[in-house]
Amino acid sequence: MTPAAFAARDAAAAIESFAGETMGTNWSLQAVSPPAATIHGVEAAFDLVVAQMSQWESGSDLSRFNRARPGAWHDVPGEFAHVVAAALEIARASDGAFDPAMGRLTDAWGFGPSGPVDHIPANVDVAADRAIEYDAATQRLRRGEGGALDLSGIAKGYGVDLAAEWLRDIGVRHFLIEVGGELRGEGLRPDGQPWWVDVEMPPASSIPPWRIALHDLSVATSGSYRRGFDVGGTRYSHSFDPRTGRPIVNGVTSVTVLHRQCMMADGWATALTVLGPQAALALADAQGLAACIVAGDREHISRAWRAMLD
Repeated sequence: MTPAAFAARDAAAAIESFAGETMGTNWSLQAVSPPAATIHGVEAAFDLVVAQMSQWESGSDLSRFNRARPGAWHDVPGEFAHVVAAALEIARASDGAFDPAMGRLTDAWGFGPSGPVDHIPANVDVAADRAIEYDAATQRLRRGEGGALDLSGIAKGYGVDLAAEWLRDIGVRHFLIEVGGELRGEGLRPDGQPWWVDVEMPPASSIPPWRIALHDLSVATSGSYRRGFDVGGTRYSHSFDPRTGRPIVNGVTSVTVLHRQCMMADGWATALTVLGPQAALALADAQGLAACIVAGDREHISRAWRAMLD
């Protein structure tokens, strides 16, 4: 249906708004004429992600896997396996800039379930066997001695996708859903317009934000400025380079990625943040990703992002 036809048919349709908390952040939904049970289904999708993939829930499937004996295969739920498979795909394609197995590193630096720290951790073994293996035929996982899953760089995006697919399954075709700054827009507003959103820019940047039309599209932004701690006058970001085991110092302050799947936008935004502006731009172009990389007051735009402007 064309935008004009949709507007003519549903100009009087109401947009209903819903909101709540999940995964340590806020979520929101704007939906055109949704059924009464919408909020319960969306919350159930988010609760499933938490129950399977949260580091902070000791009873989650992820936490149980991290406590399980290394080297042995473990059965995991399908949704959990799907996200791990996507994370490992991004890890391979980014040559290790994204690593879902560095849970022990992030926890040692104060960004995991053990809570914040006020010092630089010592004796963190970067060379430990962090391997995570996934057997697609049996949906089983196993880990190396030093491996502990941390899916915080991709799970929020998957939560957006899971809730979005549930909405589509019950016949809600037109909506904008967001979890902690990761968004997915489907269909159109009743006036025939797409769901317009402004890209989040780093607070210190003078670059004006992009305005993006989310029509069957997702957007995710990774910002190295969002979380961190200060020691001795130095700011340490929560954005980690898995190859060094330390917070990034490459000058990148944010990366925004557009993708059909919010999970992939989320994971790729995390990976590109680690690489530095030039390497991130080269990889985005090689992967055909629509990406905007901000380093200070300089903006680096991938070919696929530029193509969307035409």
